[in-house]
Order: sequence, then C-alpha cells, then structure tokens
Amino acid sequence: MLNPLRTYQGISPVVGNSVYIDPLSVLVGDIHLDDDVSIWPMVAARGDVNSICIGKRSNIQDGTVLHVTHKSESNPAGYPLTIGDDVTVGHKAMLHGCTIGDRVLVGMGSLILDNATICDDVIIGAGSLVPPGKTLDSGFLYVGSPVKQVRPLTDKEREFLAYSAAHYVRLKDNYINESYGNL
Repeated sequence: MLNPLRTYQGISPVVGNSVYIDPLSVLVGDIHLDDDVSIWPMVAARGDVNSICIGKRSNIQDGTVLHVTHKSESNPAGYPLTIGDDVTVGHKAMLHGCTIGDRVLVGMGSLILDNATICDDVIIGAGSLVPPGKTLDSGFLYVGSPVKQVRPLTDKEREFLAYSAAHYVRLKDNYINESYGNL
C-alpha cells in the first residue's frame, strides 16, 4: 500500500488519533492533523514552505489542494493554512494560506486565497472565490466569484455544519475498519 505521508527537509506530517488518510492522497512536510480528521482520495497538501494545521473532526474531500505562502522579507510569517474543528471542505476545493474557523462548509470547487479569514459557522457555496485578505463574518451564507454575503444561516443550516462533520467521522471510521488508509 502507498504511504501518503512524506518528509520534506526533515519535517514529517504529525497525525492525531483515529485519523483516516486515503493512500491515494499526498501530504508533505509541516502538516498537523488533529484527532478524527479524514483526508480523502487525491488530496494534495504541501506544508513545504509553511505549516498546515487541520482541527478535530474536519474532513478534506477528494481532489482538494491545500498549500501555503512562504515566509519572506516583506511577509515574515508568510501565510500558513489553518483549518478549525468540524470543517467540511468539499471536493476539488483549493485553500491557499488562509484561516478557516470552526463549523465551516467550503463548497465543492471553491477557491480561498492568501490571508483570507473565514470566521466560525459559515457556508461557502460551490464554485465560490474568496479573494486574498477577505474576511467572511460568522453566521452567513456566501456565494459567487468573488464571494458576496447572501443571507444569515438558518437554524437548520447551522445544525447541518455539525451534522456534516459527524457524518464524515462515521464514514472515515468505516474506512478504517475496512483497513483502508489507517495510519
């Protein structure tokens, strides 16, 4: 079976408890996965020039690209990628050097760029573009390219954020029990 975890310049990914990493994904370098995270097929995550941290019970779905911005004289800290707890990142999303809060759903095919901040309890519609440096306030649905705040989340949508994360915890547990990618 393929090993999706790769060391870069002596730094290897750190994996919490009960994490599922599909063998067809690639995670390189300074990456920290908290407990109950799931990484699905064809995810590419490069913590080569800065760090990537993914919080508890978050799931990164098929074909997603995770990357960071390097440290430089004009930007000494660069832009790491931080993903909070209970986050669902939809298929083929691209997250680059941004900060994602807790209980966020990033719609399929969305792009979130450098230094963007997504606060807690947000839904980003499929195919949306979050420009560099943009902040999405807590409790709203955002859609479009570039994203625009559409309306407050309903109680049902807020409940769905926690449900989605819990669903993917159950699903990754099934995969681990089937001996797929348990590291």
